[in-house]
Amino acid sequence: MKLLIEEYDYPVDAVTKLFPNIDELDPIDGKVRVNYVGYYYHAAEQESVFILPKVILEVSQNGEPEKVFGRHRPEDIIDLDADGSPLTKTEREFIYGLAVWIYRAIAVYREDCKTSNRDHTIIRHQNIVRQGRGKKRTANTYLDILLSLIDFAKRNKDWFMFILKNIHSGYNKINWNRTIAKSQVVVQNNEPVYLDPITKKRQVNFDEELLVIFYSILHYIKSEYGFPVDLNVNYNLITGKRFKQYLDKGLGIRRLRQIKYKYFSDKALELWELCYAFFEQSKHIRITSQMNEFLLAKNFNIVFETMIDELIGDFTFPDRLNKHQEDGKEVDHLFLWDSLTRARQDDEQREGNHMTYYIGDSKYYKQKNRVGRESVAKQFTYARNVIQWNLNLFFGENAEQAERRKTDFCLRDEVTEGYNVIPNFFLSGKVPSDFNYRDHVEETGKTAKTHISRQYINRLFDRDTLLVTHYDVNFLFVLSLYARDNAMQKKQWREKVRNIFRDKIREELSRRYQFHAIRALPSINTEEWLKANFKSVIGKVFAPYVEDKEIIALALANPHKEHDPKVTAGIEAENAHVLALIDTAFNRVPLDNLGIDPRP
Repeated sequence: MKLLIEEYDYPVDAVTKLFPNIDELDPIDGKVRVNYVGYYYHAAEQESVFILPKVILEVSQNGEPEKVFGRHRPEDIIDLDADGSPLTKTEREFIYGLAVWIYRAIAVYREDCKTSNRDHTIIRHQNIVRQGRGKKRTANTYLDILLSLIDFAKRNKDWFMFILKNIHSGYNKINWNRTIAKSQVVVQNNEPVYLDPITKKRQVNFDEELLVIFYSILHYIKSEYGFPVDLNVNYNLITGKRFKQYLDKGLGIRRLRQIKYKYFSDKALELWELCYAFFEQSKHIRITSQMNEFLLAKNFNIVFETMIDELIGDFTFPDRLNKHQEDGKEVDHLFLWDSLTRARQDDEQREGNHMTYYIGDSKYYKQKNRVGRESVAKQFTYARNVIQWNLNLFFGENAEQAERRKTDFCLRDEVTEGYNVIPNFFLSGKVPSDFNYRDHVEETGKTAKTHISRQYINRLFDRDTLLVTHYDVNFLFVLSLYARDNAMQKKQWREKVRNIFRDKIREELSRRYQFHAIRALPSINTEEWLKANFKSVIGKVFAPYVEDKEIIALALANPHKEHDPKVTAGIEAENAHVLALIDTAFNRVPLDNLGIDPRP
């Protein structure tokens, strides 16, 4: 098996033999880049080749070459099975498994293209996977084995039915000669009763045991990788911890060796070899292939963006608000979720003023890559466009005639003339150092920061104050979740990860601002007071509760987040002035974090 990495500069000589048409790679100065991700078999060279996404490459910060897992130069690990390969056993096993998930994700994307307007032109596909006699090649990839097992199940349905019919014919039919000769008898009411009748079921049937193992493997492939497999059987399959022992402790190989010589038909031997190859991940399985086969995605960043959008985005926005903005820009991810400035009660539905717009941008980067200025500027533009669209909806020429849904809400509060906060974030894929597939979302480390665009330092609730945060998701988890294509699992994670984004962005705001809830004293008219003190509180106040405009959120910049001592002193003085002013007319409660309901 050969391994290539997307968008890495390989020496031409290192990959020339692996491509039917090297001109596709556009050689420059003796270097070539593979701009595909996926799997193909080069029949002329009898080589299986995996092209893995660039996300497993780590960018060096000191000018050194990019490396896989931060350790290996890609040209040193092209031949995965070479005796001198620097890859560890763990790394090699991880690559085999990742290749299957990549294949499955591209297959899901390809299927989605048939029923959606996704870009199908990025997929190249030709599939010829057959096992049998004739011109043969050695299947030295885990993917080959999985595909061959699935293909065997599809091609041999009649054979399975024939075997099952023969196995079950005569089940529970008593063998009276053996029963009378060997079973204990009790006479009751002058009638003999045999306590242990001998039936056909008491015999070990090795054909049936092989089928149980085979269907248990198919069940594992379906549940683990999401491949569509027909499992219309009534066997008690080997699953869970027991199947894990078959995989990890060699029980599968040992049991297959024990029953190997019980089979004589070509089909049964073929099935045995497939099952054995699965457990051993060996090179003994042979597959017929007369020509190249492949499933490749060009511009895999589109697939990654689709994966993220499928898992976190909304697909039910009205035509007047979608990801295709009027200025020609296109937002990666846009969805409605909980407003940051108020706590959602259990009896409240996610609609109207309870919500706000979340704007996300997928960043399909190599590890430790930085977000560029252009990307940050685009995110700010996306947010400004959404704000303007919202204002046009409520205050534009046709505002009175607009038919608004319950989920429509105005970002600007007329009482305070403050603007609700729009969460804006980048989302990158990260490969954990221990190669785990666990679900986790974390703030990007030292390579990223929160980006701020503002006109006034101390005005959070201002339409010109915008923040973009940056988070990493486990690329392996997202990949496997998308590849399984399980609607329930995706729905569960969608709600979970949206809550994570909400809470993390609230935490970031709480580090940058001091929040208070205020309510006017009985003798104070809130609107009149706000108008009289407009210049002192503009951009610092926002009324999050439509049903109770007397409760107002107050946000004051944290002076210690500024690096310039003069700016820090200015903020401290301004905050002291505002608080003194507020305390003459309002009851005030400091809040440790956004999302705390101050109404009690």
